[in-house]
Amino acid sequence: MNKLEIMQYKKNKLMLGGGEKSIAKQHSKGKLTARERLHLLFDKDTFIETGLFVKHRCTDFGMEKVVAPAEGVITGYGQVNGRTVYAFAQDFTVMGGTLGKAQGDKIAKIMDMAIKTGNPIIGMKDSGGARIQEGIDSMSGYSNIFYRNTKASGVVPQITAIMGPCAGGAAYSPAITDYIFMVDKTSQMFIAGPEVIKAVTGEVIDGEKLGGGMTHNQVSGVAHRINKNDEECIEDMKRLLYYLPSNNTKKATIVESKDDINRKSEMLNTFIPEQSSRPYDMKVIIKELADDKEFYEIQPYFAQNIIIGFIKIGGETIGIVANQPQVLAGCMDINASDKAARFIRFCDAFNIQILNIVDVPGFLPGTNQEYSGIIRHGAKVLYAYSESTVGKVTLIVRKAYGGSYIAMCNKELGADFVYAWPGSEIAVMGSAGAANIIFKKEIENAEDPKKVRSEKIAEYQEKFANPYLAAEDGYVDDIIEPAKSRSYIASAFSLLRDKVEESPYKKHGNIPL
Repeated sequence: MNKLEIMQYKKNKLMLGGGEKSIAKQHSKGKLTARERLHLLFDKDTFIETGLFVKHRCTDFGMEKVVAPAEGVITGYGQVNGRTVYAFAQDFTVMGGTLGKAQGDKIAKIMDMAIKTGNPIIGMKDSGGARIQEGIDSMSGYSNIFYRNTKASGVVPQITAIMGPCAGGAAYSPAITDYIFMVDKTSQMFIAGPEVIKAVTGEVIDGEKLGGGMTHNQVSGVAHRINKNDEECIEDMKRLLYYLPSNNTKKATIVESKDDINRKSEMLNTFIPEQSSRPYDMKVIIKELADDKEFYEIQPYFAQNIIIGFIKIGGETIGIVANQPQVLAGCMDINASDKAARFIRFCDAFNIQILNIVDVPGFLPGTNQEYSGIIRHGAKVLYAYSESTVGKVTLIVRKAYGGSYIAMCNKELGADFVYAWPGSEIAVMGSAGAANIIFKKEIENAEDPKKVRSEKIAEYQEKFANPYLAAEDGYVDDIIEPAKSRSYIASAFSLLRDKVEESPYKKHGNIPL
């Protein structure tokens, strides 16, 4: 063989990973191989691999005889729907995708390139964890990755797909990234696995219930999206990229939209129930405001009393934070606060303007919330809004009470425009509660307390449970016809597109984590 043939022979051998038997075993579990995943992610013939020939230097425990093609991880870059993206995919067919020093260095190097060139990085995790034979060297590999995850945070979007096991310290890298995708029934993530838990606490639990896709999407809130298989997961990540800019110095591409920004939605005029305690689906309003009524929701199964995600308005990406009256009456609680705060900070870091849609009766009361730190968690939302400098528009569609009204970004917290629908109620608290406090003695001393209480509730409601007083005092910019909301919001965001807001110099603030 000549030199070119030798080179190609070596490459072909390495590109087989763990070999045909290991590949067949991977497929039998309903999983794609690392190379198949990357092939689906990148546009045809655009993926450029780096570090194919990298090999470990471990000589302990017989490792000098072990060949680990490409060090169990494939790294490189290419085009995803025409834009540059960097990626790495752990190869479970090679020593179970375990991470040693060389694998860690490969991943760190591709992350460095993503940061230097200002492009998103996607990591596909499928690994048995640390390569124990390498001892503390494997810990060095993880440390280098965690450090770069942190340095890349707020600089380039970081997306992680859990496509197999991700256990122990390895799970902390995804947790630092912006978005985590999981595959139902084939991906698992936990710090201590079922066997360790059983040995330490005596608790018996299986891996799926402990750290499966739905557990982290619905219970823990660690993950953001769940998909039924690898193929769907990769397409879902590509859909998310559509809404994001490449880095923090750019804005998401404004796409051409045929959906008229002045489109009226007549159904919104009668959509909100007359009875203020009746629930409705906030997602209907979000979709009515969006281009082509398309909404990409983040964390749809976690803390469902608040909704976050992306839409396009006039072709521009807009972040959505909205209360969901169908769940806990739209109350804010600990999980909702955490969910909203992190999303707000992501949008601000990547120049994505934010639309807040408000129907919130308050923070969820109860000893469980208080003992678990609702004050600290709720403060994260206040901090995130106050810190953000992107354009922010707030639309009050029904209730906006007390501290939760502030926490959903009122004028003083940084909203550039505040609009309200005619039936909205902007007050310190609900009419019944307020009347009970303000007119307590009058009600107690009345001949017919029930009648007087009813009259006082109506009196308070007429004076405060409407948007007009707030508009008179300048807290609301305009009271608008619901059907015309899309045009008002589109106009506001168009004006705010070039907004510049300077913050005082500081190394960084101290968010109440």
